Amino acid sequence: MSELNFHMTAQTMHGLERVLAKELGDLGATDIEVGVRAVRFRGDERCMYRANLCLRTALRVLVPLERFGIRNEDDLYHEVKRIRWEEFMSPTGTLAVQCTLRSDFFHHNKYLAQLTKDAIADRFRERTGKRPSVDVEEPDVQVHLLVVGDMCTVSLDSSGVPLYKRGYRDETNLAPINEVLAAGLVLLTGWDGKRNLVDPMCGSGTIVIEAAMIAGNIPPGSHRERFGFQRWLDFDRELWEGVCDEALSKVNSEKPTIVGGEVSEHVLRKAAINVASAHVKERVQLKNSSFADLDAPEGGGVVIMNPPYGERMDQDEDINALYKMIGDTLKKKWAGYEAWVITSNMAAAEHIKLTAKPRIRLFNGSLECRFMRYELYSGSRRREPLPG
Repeated sequence: MSELNFHMTAQTMHGLERVLAKELGDLGATDIEVGVRAVRFRGDERCMYRANLCLRTALRVLVPLERFGIRNEDDLYHEVKRIRWEEFMSPTGTLAVQCTLRSDFFHHNKYLAQLTKDAIADRFRERTGKRPSVDVEEPDVQVHLLVVGDMCTVSLDSSGVPLYKRGYRDETNLAPINEVLAAGLVLLTGWDGKRNLVDPMCGSGTIVIEAAMIAGNIPPGSHRERFGFQRWLDFDRELWEGVCDEALSKVNSEKPTIVGGEVSEHVLRKAAINVASAHVKERVQLKNSSFADLDAPEGGGVVIMNPPYGERMDQDEDINALYKMIGDTLKKKWAGYEAWVITSNMAAAEHIKLTAKPRIRLFNGSLECRFMRYELYSGSRRREPLPG
């Protein structure tokens, strides 16, 4: 990649676009445009490296190479073949192609992906007598094809393995929350990294881990073994090491009270393993307690909760009673806090019996959810969340 600025696209989850745009602005990106589950921006190679290392709410960072019109398979083949793939990979390297298709002209994304692989391989074979092979697990180059109508955008995936795979989570429960969503929940609350933060149903610990990393300014990608761009031929190791050193030099020693409560001893042990793996053991307190019995740290702060939605609960468990307990406990023990609850079960959420504002639309996997704020302050200054 050139040192000159170029276009990039950071993909994210629905509802986190504006949070991601703010992150990009803080990293020095320019020409930021918010889209649907994506934010477009401009930056140089340093910015691309920094985005992969430091963005908390991005799933991947794509670098568009070419955009062109196509009406048939031959158009795609010839346009892809024209791209100078030798600038990014060797003739004996490996590649993988992912195709996203939203078009009436084409109906089989796997066929378009195969055609793209053939075009790249044929270009190398005609020029060198060798051709790259396919590796869907750890390719040297991950190609992303987006076909919308009669327009095709060919991009390189600079992230490789999706960015939500931080590298710290060794142990999970049955329904672990995605790391990108967990970080997004924390950032959406507007938490300042100094007040108390409590997840009283912490499961495998993802929300409290992400909160600790936010408070400590710890790069979310610092636990990963590699990123996609590190396999490109033009990878600048010296520049990358400089970006890492710069980011790590900004890690601070802030240790606000961050508490994860979990009623299951077995699940809490998993959370403890993940907290240690993320190197935030000194920043997070884990407590084996039900929400009803958990003591609220003095001084107020933020409660973030991802309770069961009812999909996996045993038949003898009452989801409405659970949400009623949440509301009763918030009112009884958590004055001085603002509570945020994410759920897909809005009927059960009515049993909290508190007024929720705002109700931010998010997705936890395939489940459409609302992330709801309940004000429990008693005379404290209100802090507004980021727009959702």
